[in-house]
Amino acid sequence: MSHSNVTEIPRPSYHHGDLRQALLKAAKELIAEAGIENLSLRKLAERAGVSRTAPYHHFSDKNDLLCAIAAEGFRRRHQSAKATFENPRLTQEQKFEDFICGYVRFAADNPEEYELMFGRRIWKQANSTQELRDVAYPCFQHQLEMIRSWQEAGLLASDGVTGDSALRTSQVIWGAVHGIAKLLIDGIYTDAAQIEEISQCAVKLFIQKPT
Repeated sequence: MSHSNVTEIPRPSYHHGDLRQALLKAAKELIAEAGIENLSLRKLAERAGVSRTAPYHHFSDKNDLLCAIAAEGFRRRHQSAKATFENPRLTQEQKFEDFICGYVRFAADNPEEYELMFGRRIWKQANSTQELRDVAYPCFQHQLEMIRSWQEAGLLASDGVTGDSALRTSQVIWGAVHGIAKLLIDGIYTDAAQIEEISQCAVKLFIQKPT
């Protein structure tokens, strides 16, 4: 029997860098649809329309893939926060407001990435890759530097007791916005307008009022 009339569906053609981004995008879609536990490199290859071996040219295993998704999220979040903080047209209060509200918006818009960036799947089990640490730690450090700058400007309170004031303040503020973000992602808070109001309330609570 002749197979000359059988039409094969061509696989997509990617450049090396484009394929990695396509795989990360497809992985986030699969996680959104069926959760992290149901993600595999085989399913990822099928979704991206590439050979089963193609993902292994970019990710050694599933954990490597998950860390790469988290790393991409940290890069985008860091770039956004840095751009706002360095914007000379914004006041210190506007920068802080964008930091709080922008953090929650990022979580709402990118729930799969956010869960990997700040979830136990990677950090509690000590599964972070060097790539992830190289982008996550500078992001954490930049947050601390912003908090210290806002304290020095008098926008945020400083206890003046320990040298860890900026660190402790950063941890408390981060804990608050992370809690808001998680309540939104987990479906406890479902009204987007309510989230905006809660974020604005957090801004007002943390900003130091002149005496």
